Amino acid sequence: MFLYYLRLSTLSYKRNPILSSLMVLAVAIGIGAYMVIYTLNYTMGGNPIPQKSAQLFHVQLDTGDPNRDNDPPEQLTYLDAMALLDASLAQRQTASSKFTAIVEPANPEIRPMITNNRGVMADFFSMFDVPFLYGRGWDSSADDNLEQVVVLSREMNERLYGGADSVGENLVMNSEVFHVVGVLDDWQPVPKFYDVNNGPFDPGEDLLVPWHHIVDKDYGRAGNTNCWKAIDGTGLQAFLNSECTWIQFWVELPNAGEEQAYLDFLNSYAAEQKQLGRFGRPLNNALFDVEEWMIEQEVLPDETQILSALAAMLLAVCLLNTIGLLLSKFLGKSAEIGVRQALGAHKGSLFIQHVIEAGFIGLLGGLLGLGVAALGLEGIKILLGQDVMVTDWIQLNVPVVFVTIVLAIASTIVAGLYPIWRACNINPAIHLKTQ
Repeated sequence: MFLYYLRLSTLSYKRNPILSSLMVLAVAIGIGAYMVIYTLNYTMGGNPIPQKSAQLFHVQLDTGDPNRDNDPPEQLTYLDAMALLDASLAQRQTASSKFTAIVEPANPEIRPMITNNRGVMADFFSMFDVPFLYGRGWDSSADDNLEQVVVLSREMNERLYGGADSVGENLVMNSEVFHVVGVLDDWQPVPKFYDVNNGPFDPGEDLLVPWHHIVDKDYGRAGNTNCWKAIDGTGLQAFLNSECTWIQFWVELPNAGEEQAYLDFLNSYAAEQKQLGRFGRPLNNALFDVEEWMIEQEVLPDETQILSALAAMLLAVCLLNTIGLLLSKFLGKSAEIGVRQALGAHKGSLFIQHVIEAGFIGLLGGLLGLGVAALGLEGIKILLGQDVMVTDWIQLNVPVVFVTIVLAIASTIVAGLYPIWRACNINPAIHLKTQ
């Protein structure tokens, strides 16, 4: 019966193609515009590591200016990061910071290049389920012994070694030789949750090295550095002893008991620092899991909520127009409906027939809406620039396509309920007299 009603829907479309096409266009514009914003929200506000997000915590210590009532700093000082590393109370832990360096390729045909890199601890790879194409990350002994090892991104491995297995090769960075131990597979978590305050939608890093090298070799830090008071002295050691925050710190805590124990440790550590003349503000330390941290840092900007509301209003206007067009179309079939009722057609059958016809209009509108959404997303890419990361995550993936089609069909059926009810409650006697 469904196929028969679907055939009637196609015949109805052909009998009145202009009116039907206007309905399809209205649905397509409304759905397409809404799905552009939905795609942005879905991608920008999604959970980048759902399998572990509730076990990974960003550490926040309130080391801010005691004379100001502002939010705690997003990052840690070197003094505090080293204290947490030495305590080693979490199941896994990593300090993390950005830096830049000059890579000198072994191939003379490739010019030296400035790379964007990150210093991390050995636990970084297992904590964040980092996938490898070749090799693996280093172990904790490489952190402790300041071994000159490096993990390459897949893109950097393509540039330097043509995509071949480069594990065991030597890489010259800042005129020093590093040993390649691994090459990442495609890994672009969106948002880049492990460092949202330095750009949640920036591309991933080219190279990963043991974090202690940033200090040991005084690499050029590339992330945010905030100091609430002047540095006492000059040189690297004075900076390390300062109240400047520049380090992201993550811990893995598998259950609520360990989370509470670690927070108690943070508060105890802060109390000790108060006695030493630091941490001049009331205790306000925190552990944020991945999703909490993205909310805390407002990774999803307020503008997207405004755009979502505007897109929803546009969709509502398009559906209101669709209601009027469906009403016109179905009431235009009054004579046909009246005759069918007189011949014994049940109202329920007529209702189902026209629901399927409305759904058919919605399906066509949804398919056309995918094209509208694709064009809209291409426009967003142009506005945001041709950054590799941007072009990767702004796209119509399978879940978005599915949602688009379902939403188009469902919204058109809902919009058609009143016109269908009116059409199915026609008095057949009126039309029989006119035939």
